[in-house]
Amino acid sequence: MGKQMCKISDLIILMQNNWPTLACPSGNGTKFWAHEWNKHGTCSKSVLSQHQYFKAALGLKKDVDLLQILEKAGIKPNGESYCLKKTRKAIKDAVGFIPWIQCNVAPSGNRQLYQVYVCVDTSGKNFIQCPVMPKGKCGSSIEFPSF
Repeated sequence: MGKQMCKISDLIILMQNNWPTLACPSGNGTKFWAHEWNKHGTCSKSVLSQHQYFKAALGLKKDVDLLQILEKAGIKPNGESYCLKKTRKAIKDAVGFIPWIQCNVAPSGNRQLYQVYVCVDTSGKNFIQCPVMPKGKCGSSIEFPSF
């Protein structure tokens, strides 16, 4: 993204605060955001510029706070296990579409929440049913790790 960072320089602080990378080791987000643009943003580049894409993503995050949605349903990042169906339902009730929940394996061997996918149309404004779901099986009960 290097030179491209100047295109979104006015959004950097918001992105660092609202869309950080949680990977280890953590970085300043540049590689992570480049990946997000290259993998997801380019699907809508005929409609949205890179700046518009990141601005739309930040707007969606502000409008639909997944952590708040889950916490309101009693699902908290505390290392406890929760019913996968209840987790999906809480998000579906908030956004109108069934999310895809991807899990990975915790050091304990339990399946844990890794990523939540909700999809939007190419305008970046309207939620849609995800046309393709990623791999990463979850069990009927998933651990929500603390972070």
